[in-house]
Amino acid sequence: MERTRSSKLNIAIIHPDLGIGGAERLIVDAAVELASHGHSVHIFTSHHDKNRCFEETISGTDSSGISSLKSFLHGQFHTKDLGALKYFLGIEVSRSKKGIFLSQRKYVLDLLSETGKSGAKPCSAPMTPNAHLTSEGEPFEDLGRYRRLVGKLNYLTVTRPDIAYSVSVVSQFMSSPTVDHWTALVQILCYLKGTPGRGLLYKNYGHTQIECFSDADWAGDKDDRRSTTGYCVFVGGNLISWKSKKQHVVSRSSAESEYRAMSQSVCEIMWIRHLLFELGFDVTTPAKLWCDNQAALHIASNPVFHERTKHIEIDCHFVREKLEENIIATAYIGTNEQLGDIFTRATMTKRSRVRVPATSLICGINKTHGGMGLCCARCKPNGHLRMGVCRRLI
Repeated sequence: MERTRSSKLNIAIIHPDLGIGGAERLIVDAAVELASHGHSVHIFTSHHDKNRCFEETISGTDSSGISSLKSFLHGQFHTKDLGALKYFLGIEVSRSKKGIFLSQRKYVLDLLSETGKSGAKPCSAPMTPNAHLTSEGEPFEDLGRYRRLVGKLNYLTVTRPDIAYSVSVVSQFMSSPTVDHWTALVQILCYLKGTPGRGLLYKNYGHTQIECFSDADWAGDKDDRRSTTGYCVFVGGNLISWKSKKQHVVSRSSAESEYRAMSQSVCEIMWIRHLLFELGFDVTTPAKLWCDNQAALHIASNPVFHERTKHIEIDCHFVREKLEENIIATAYIGTNEQLGDIFTRATMTKRSRVRVPATSLICGINKTHGGMGLCCARCKPNGHLRMGVCRRLI
C-alpha cells in the first residue's frame, strides 16, 4: 500500500501539467525532485511514515510557484498546509536575521527521558580523551537496548557533528557490546544533557567556495590497528557534510592513512559538486582540500610512483586525476587548525571547547543574543576558517 501511494505521489510530482513545470528526480539523490521554470527553481522531498502519512517539504525561489505546487498537490491528494517549515523528521528549524538554525532539541530531550537520564549530571565531553574501547570485557546483557540506543544516536548526528566520532566508535560493537561500551553510551547521554540545544547555523557568507578538511588517526584501533578517517565539508562557509569512519584496511604509515582519508574526502567533494550542478549552481573554482600531513600532500602532487606507494596506486591515481582536472586544490593546514580532528579522536576537553564554537560547526541556544548563539569565526573564500574563541558562547 505504501509503495502504491508513493508511486502515485511521484507520478503527480513529475506530471507535465504541474504549474511550475514537471519535476525531475535528481541523479545524485533519488529522494529529491527538482522543478524549474524560467528563473524559478523549486526543490521538494517527500517522506512517508508507518501510519501511511506523507510529509512533503517544498523550497523555492518564488512564492507564486510554491503556491501553484501546493494547489496542484491538493487537487491530487488530501493535503494539509502546515505553513513555513518548523519541524520535520525530528529536526527543528528556526529562522532569524543571523540565518537558519537546525537542531534536534526535542529529540534529545525525549531520548534522555526515555533512557532515564533527564536528571543525569552533565559532562563536558562525549567521550573520555585518550580512551580506547576494545572488544574484551564483561558482556552487556541487554543487546536490544544497546542497539536501539546506538541507532537513535546515529540519527542525532544529522545535526550534531560533535558526537559523530563517539557514536561511530560505539557503533563498532553492535554484535557483542560490553559493560564498558554501555558506559561510553551513557557518557554521550550525559554530554547531551548539558548541550540539548546545540545544532547547525546556516548563513550567507557571500561566496560558494567548497572546502574540505581531511584527517586520519593512524592505527588508532587497539584491536585491529586500523585507522580512522574523518572529514568535514563546507559550502559557502556552512558545514553540510561530515564523516567519522574506521578504514577498511590497515595502513602501514601515517601518510598512507591520511592519503586514504583524502581519497574518501575527494569522493564526497565530487558528490557535492554533482549535487550543486543539478541544483543549478555553477561551480567553477576548485574545491580546497586541507590536510595536515606533508607526506600525503607530496604523494598527491608527485606523478612518480615509488615502491612504497604501489599498494595505494588506485587512490593515488584518483586524487591526482582530480588535481589535474582542477576539481580540487590541496593545501597544508597546521594540526592545531585541522577541523577534521574532532572526527578522528576524542579530543581534550579544553581543546574541543575552543574548536567547536569557533568553527561554526555547532551553535548553541543563547537567550542573550536573540535566542540563537552565533560564532565569531570568519570564513574566507580563499583561505581556511580562522580559529578563535567565541566570547558569546563562553
